[in-house]
Amino acid sequence: MVTLHGACIALCETGILIRGPSGAGKSSLALLLANAADGAFVADDRVVCTVREGRLVACPHPSLAGRVEIRGQGILPVAELGIPFRPEVVLDLAVDLVETAPRLPEPPEAAALLGLTLPRLVLDRGVRAAGLAPLLIRAALRKHRP
Repeated sequence: MVTLHGACIALCETGILIRGPSGAGKSSLALLLANAADGAFVADDRVVCTVREGRLVACPHPSLAGRVEIRGQGILPVAELGIPFRPEVVLDLAVDLVETAPRLPEPPEAAALLGLTLPRLVLDRGVRAAGLAPLLIRAALRKHRP
C-alpha cells in the first residue's frame, strides 16, 4: 500500500489517477471529469493505492473521503457540489500535470506503482488552460482500454 499526493476519479468503471505539483490543478481537473454524466469522484490530496488481484486499486484516505479542497473555498463535501462519490476504483490511467511539455513529444513511459504499470498521459499547463484535458484523457482511455 502507498499513499500518493494526487486526485482520483472514475469515468464509468475506469479509474484515473491525477498527479502533479501543488497548485497544478489536480483537484480542478478531477472535479471537471467527475462532474460528467459517467463520472464519480474518488479521492483528493491523498490517494491510497493497493494491489488487489494483480490490479491497482485506489481509494481516498479515510480522513478525506468524499471531500475535496478547492483553493479559496476550503475543503468541501463533493455531495454539496452535486458530484457522485465512489469509495474505490481500479486504476487504468495515470495523468501527470506538468508546467511545460515538448511540442511534439515521444509517447510517455508508463507510470510504475507498487510493481505494476499504468498507461500514462502528460498534460502541460497550456493544454489544460485551453480546456483540452478532458478530451485528451478520454482519447487516452479509448486507446488503452483493455
